[in-house]
Amino acid sequence: MKAKKEVNLINGGYPLHTFDDIKDIYSLYITDKKDRELIESAYQYARKKHEGVYRNTGEAYIHHPLEVAYILARLHVGPKTIASGFIHDVVEDTDTTIEEIGKQFGKEVQNIVDSLTKISRLKLSRRGKTVNFTAEDHKKILLGMAKDIRVIIIKLADRLHNMRTLDGLPQDRIERLSKETLEVFVPIAHRLGLYAMQSEMEDLALKHLKPEVYEQIQKLLDSKMRYRRKSLDALMKRIADMLFEKKIKFEITSRVKSVYSIYKKIYLKGHTFNEIYDIMAIRIITDTVLRCYEIIGLIHNVYKPIPGRFKDYIAVPKANMYQSLHSSIVTGDGNFFEVQVRTKDMDEVAETGVAAHWKYKEGSSKTTKQEMREIENKLHWFRDFVAMSANTNTDSAKDYMDKLRHDIFDSSVYVLTPLGKVIDLPAGSTPLDFAYKIHSKVGDQAVGAIVNNTMVSLNTILKSGDVVEIKTSPNSGGPNEGWLKIAKSTNALAHIRKALAKKNSGLLKDKRINKGRSSLKETFAQNGFSEEEMLERIDNKKLFEYFNVKSLNDLFVKIANHNPSPNAIFEFLHLKDKRSATIKLDKAKKINESPVIVGGEARIAVSLGNCCSPIPGDEIVGYVTKGKGITIHRINCPNVQKEKERLMHAEWRDEDYLSTYPVSIEIEANDRNNLLTDIMGAISQHKIPVTSITAHLHKESTTTSIFATIHVSDIKQLRDIFNVIVNINGVFAVDRVIH
Repeated sequence: MKAKKEVNLINGGYPLHTFDDIKDIYSLYITDKKDRELIESAYQYARKKHEGVYRNTGEAYIHHPLEVAYILARLHVGPKTIASGFIHDVVEDTDTTIEEIGKQFGKEVQNIVDSLTKISRLKLSRRGKTVNFTAEDHKKILLGMAKDIRVIIIKLADRLHNMRTLDGLPQDRIERLSKETLEVFVPIAHRLGLYAMQSEMEDLALKHLKPEVYEQIQKLLDSKMRYRRKSLDALMKRIADMLFEKKIKFEITSRVKSVYSIYKKIYLKGHTFNEIYDIMAIRIITDTVLRCYEIIGLIHNVYKPIPGRFKDYIAVPKANMYQSLHSSIVTGDGNFFEVQVRTKDMDEVAETGVAAHWKYKEGSSKTTKQEMREIENKLHWFRDFVAMSANTNTDSAKDYMDKLRHDIFDSSVYVLTPLGKVIDLPAGSTPLDFAYKIHSKVGDQAVGAIVNNTMVSLNTILKSGDVVEIKTSPNSGGPNEGWLKIAKSTNALAHIRKALAKKNSGLLKDKRINKGRSSLKETFAQNGFSEEEMLERIDNKKLFEYFNVKSLNDLFVKIANHNPSPNAIFEFLHLKDKRSATIKLDKAKKINESPVIVGGEARIAVSLGNCCSPIPGDEIVGYVTKGKGITIHRINCPNVQKEKERLMHAEWRDEDYLSTYPVSIEIEANDRNNLLTDIMGAISQHKIPVTSITAHLHKESTTTSIFATIHVSDIKQLRDIFNVIVNINGVFAVDRVIH
């Protein structure tokens, strides 16, 4: 027998474990010599790298990776996970490179440590002066953890130990770490079924964020425990006697509800302390599922159950695989207790969640990918989490976090397929959400649903325990706009929108093709080309490559969207007007003539107002200046609005002119990288000259105002280029400027 070890304690009363403590645990299930050597070499490597470094709490830094590895070993994780726990901080805190980790410990450990390092380098808890964390920060943490479930488990162990040792930190950092723990790490621990970790992190966070509330609840608990301990002991003895008499195998223990759970009941749900019936619970562990039901039946035969408080999580497990029978009973002395009955395997899952299903088994031939797939199959929410995290390129950080909370962290409805498979959904979900959770094709072809053997409509609100079957038809017609009001889950809404966009694009494509073709045909006709001649010239490989299209129809669709404009196509082909030389001569002469008729006279000298930059197509008016002739303004120009006596009727000549006119424009857009480059590229592609351009960033709203002077021939060309600009990603407005 080993001599009893001396236990060293750090602040908060937590023990300081040694490498031998960890070895005692992993040696029970890891016997392979190479695996043990990997773990020990990782410890020695970490000890050497962190040598001479101390934590804020005063102990040597190596105690942090030791405690992380101890937490991991108690979960019976594999040797590579424990090794990664030992060295998870060496790249972040020392001069070690991630490549060195790969050479020393292999590619798998390198990838785990790399993910953990990238999360740590966010330095979230050291940035900023407020206690609020941004959605972008949280998104980066979660994306880093979604790659490998081992990264999540190590990060949770790391955060748990950090929460145990907060006392040496400044108060503002303690608050930031505590708030971040509640917002990011606790929901993940809950969904993984790591209840012990979850409860401890919650209690520690509450203790630091609301110490007065924590102490108040702790005092209530202590007083309640003293008052009810005798009643609890009597109840446990009576139940044990009953089970001995029936020769049922069992273990019986008690547990007290966590401080944070009581805090939620009192402060968030409005209950009084005396209305919480499960503050103290008896837990009975037996050998078979059948025995679980037999035990709860025996207890109900003696003690009165509280109506509505019996929950069968064996038949309908929680989404994190938790299984147990729960019932609240009243004893003869008027005290309330919760009774939990489960098998030993169920208890292991209840304590360690996903880790119980992913315990290291020597000799297993499964690859990491196969193990991840197995976890995803058992934890359906984790599969959704991975899929959601892999497809966030177009999501803002806030959208991603909102989706995650709504569809995963806050899922509260558990329904069953006809074969008994549990499906978890957000509150308020309908059969349509259920259908899309099964498969996108099931959702697209849904025509009705059967819930609990009764035909219902697709907008029926589902409740936990409902058995749902979806009726489908290949001739259903698919999603419609009304479905967007029925579905509640992000997954279902995304599939519906995608299906509607595909359906609508097919209906609108023909219209866009015809519109683009007509527009291009008109431009070619104005320059003396027939439709046949146009088609012959635009069926051109170089033209397709330049405008990034694969066919004539694709080109017509782009023209209909004003990108490119018909004039840009004509100019790319270097075509010249086929009309008679006389017309060309007339045009040449008109260069020297005034484009405006004032008071019926075409040869009066005029100038165009710089304030409103009139161009052909605008409604205009002549303004008689003193000694400077007549200036042409747009009719709505504020500089001439109040003038009546000095205004003259003016109009543009009907003939075309070989000239362009300056126009001042303002573009409003959400700021992003390469915004100005994209705008200049689009204008340049359409052969529009730009003589000046400036940009001004509005930091408060992260928007940008861009001011430019461009040259166009008439109002039609201006409208064409406006349509091009407003379709650039980020641009939400474009308009003319009056100086």
